[in-house]
Amino acid sequence: MSQRPILFVSLPESGLLNPMLVLAEELSRRGVADLWFATDDKAREEVAATAVGSPVEFFSLGEVVSEMSSVTWDDSTYAAVTQRSRFKARRAVIEQTDRPALRVPKYRALEEAVEKIRPALMVVESMCQFGWELAISKGIPFVLSDPFVPSNLLTSAVPIGPSHTPQGFPVPHSGLPADMSFLQRWQNRLFQWRTLAMAFGKFNKERNAVDARVRAELGIAPEAYGQFCRVERSELVLCYSIPEMDYAFDIPAKLRTVGALVPPLPQCPPGELSAWLDAQGSVVYMGFGTITRLTAGQVRAFVEVARRLEGRHAVLWKLPRDQQAHLPADLPGNLRVETWVPSQLDVLAHPNVKVFFTHAGGNAYTESIHFGKPMVSRPLWVDCYDQAVRAESFGVGLTLSKPHTVDPDDVLDKLTRVLDDPAFTENARRLAALQQAAGGRTTAADLILDLPALSSEVSR
Repeated sequence: MSQRPILFVSLPESGLLNPMLVLAEELSRRGVADLWFATDDKAREEVAATAVGSPVEFFSLGEVVSEMSSVTWDDSTYAAVTQRSRFKARRAVIEQTDRPALRVPKYRALEEAVEKIRPALMVVESMCQFGWELAISKGIPFVLSDPFVPSNLLTSAVPIGPSHTPQGFPVPHSGLPADMSFLQRWQNRLFQWRTLAMAFGKFNKERNAVDARVRAELGIAPEAYGQFCRVERSELVLCYSIPEMDYAFDIPAKLRTVGALVPPLPQCPPGELSAWLDAQGSVVYMGFGTITRLTAGQVRAFVEVARRLEGRHAVLWKLPRDQQAHLPADLPGNLRVETWVPSQLDVLAHPNVKVFFTHAGGNAYTESIHFGKPMVSRPLWVDCYDQAVRAESFGVGLTLSKPHTVDPDDVLDKLTRVLDDPAFTENARRLAALQQAAGGRTTAADLILDLPALSSEVSR
């Protein structure tokens, strides 16, 4: 087994970080030596917990940059990135996060890590631009970690130039299906042209000028520039999905679909929550990720849904403490509210959980289906729309008609249809079998350890 250093690099967002933590833990479990993990300091304890066998050393990239982290955005920014117009919301995300000067200290910190560790291989989260820029510029072999559906990294955002998916394929973040109406085809094309037009706007011109200075200052190689450079320059792309959960296209051999990365379960010993789940006949699990901010009216609407389900289904709701202030005093008896659950995966794996009511993030989509659970989606931003529409296309879920203004009648209708129609669960279980056959963390670890960068005896 290789004893040469492997360096994981990720942004600190849970949806991006969590699959990489599972992968690092799997390599540690196998006794792989010289494992390192570089991310923001807030994830120090999570990284430490992955050292279940061999050590996993932590390298801090400093504090979280608030402008770059969705959980720390102010309310006006949150409103902009979750607005009804999907294109305008996507543009707001780009304008908020694509700030070249902010990645300079992260690049410098990672550069220090690389000089110290001298990794034979880097495993870089796909949204971590400074990670793959440094790997390409320094000539370090790297694996790209992709928590989205396969087409997300392979579809051109603009109408000109190459794309790994065919013309007319749904543009990422458009939330459009593969089988489009005439109007949807027009919307899809317009989405691309509007994206291209952004390049000629004032923001992009100013941003590009700063980016050029940053690239020169950091010594970033020209090869680390371009829409698909992170894919094309990688040794391997690990995608935590399967082709059957995306629309059909020819997936390049470099991208390997391994399904959701799930650690050995249970993650936590049996406790009071698991005893409560055991005592229920049917449970709706509600969890909208770490980003969603519910208003008082929306919280009351969801409580009303639980009230209407009483007598037929229990509801487990993971709701942040600050949003619990909006809860009414008289909660229905079938509703259990938790600030946090010890393990969302343990909850989804429980046989009494029948449906996942979710924001449809990349991990939520794959993990729900991994456990054979259909879903009802409330997507509010970027990739969530894409996962939600695929869940509908493949018969494993439904999407709220009014996700921005929660209508109890709409929510109850979607939940009841998914709960009462066995086809949703049957489809989810069929895809679950395919996901599990893809190998998850086991296959991902095997693919990494088989790479030439780790088998070579030539030291860097």
